[in-house]
Amino acid sequence: MKGYETCYGHRPDLAEERKRNAAKGGRSGGRGRGSGELTSIKARLAEMLDTVISGVVPTAPYAVGNQILNTLLRAIEIERKIKETDQLAARLEALERAGGDGKEKRWATSNGG
Repeated sequence: MKGYETCYGHRPDLAEERKRNAAKGGRSGGRGRGSGELTSIKARLAEMLDTVISGVVPTAPYAVGNQILNTLLRAIEIERKIKETDQLAARLEALERAGGDGKEKRWATSNGG
């Protein structure tokens, strides 16, 4: 960085900022991770498993519940794929608008073309 002897990752005056940013890393959603939806489903499945293993209730209602949760998980995955596809399409459109033919500009200039 201009005006500094070290980069962002090594500047002592930014240590607290780096620490805050790192702490956010595992909590922030991105790349298709659900915020709390998957955590909630996993907790519900664990609860169902404990109840079934204990033998307190018949397993049939929990089998149906598991089927419903499975359907919900498939829906979440489809939603994630649609979102990812939309993001990739937007990026591709932006690249096409910016560059035109999609050929790497450096390639043409470095090979005399």
